[in-house]
Amino acid sequence: YIFFFFFLPMNSVKITRALISVFYKDNLEPIIKTLAAQGVEFVSTGGTQEFIEKLGHKVIPVEKLTGYPSIFGGRVKTLHPAVFGGILYRRNDAGDLKQASEFNIAAIDLVIVDLYPFEETVTRGGTEEEIVEKIDIGGISLIRGAAKNFSDVLIVSERTQYQELLELLKAKNGSSELAD
Repeated sequence: YIFFFFFLPMNSVKITRALISVFYKDNLEPIIKTLAAQGVEFVSTGGTQEFIEKLGHKVIPVEKLTGYPSIFGGRVKTLHPAVFGGILYRRNDAGDLKQASEFNIAAIDLVIVDLYPFEETVTRGGTEEEIVEKIDIGGISLIRGAAKNFSDVLIVSERTQYQELLELLKAKNGSSELAD
């Protein structure tokens, strides 16, 4: 089993860019609308990108950010330094700031990601191929990367946390800190 968490940054962080890549999109719309009203830039993949665009908001496709298409049947999308660098670079570290500038890596302040429904696929009797494809690599890596940089990045790792995130975004006008 994988545990899920909701990390708030230690420092006060104004969310300016969010990476959103979720399997389940239910109850995501109010968050998207709130973030958009707060001027947050969206980065996303496939189905989530389409979902956000259908709500009328611009999205930077991960492919544009990385310079690579989704490859190997969608197995590799977000696993790239342009994504993980934006999540992992420490905003108060001179060396990290210099490298982020040198390699043109923009900060990602909010990561909303969930994992493929592996357990559900096993429980419903999915084929071996379906089960194997529900082993999430990128999602868990995004969660761990954002958790590692919890002082600078807000991470939401499952849809049950959406209401808490929405309340935080509204109460703090798109900023967050660990004390919240």
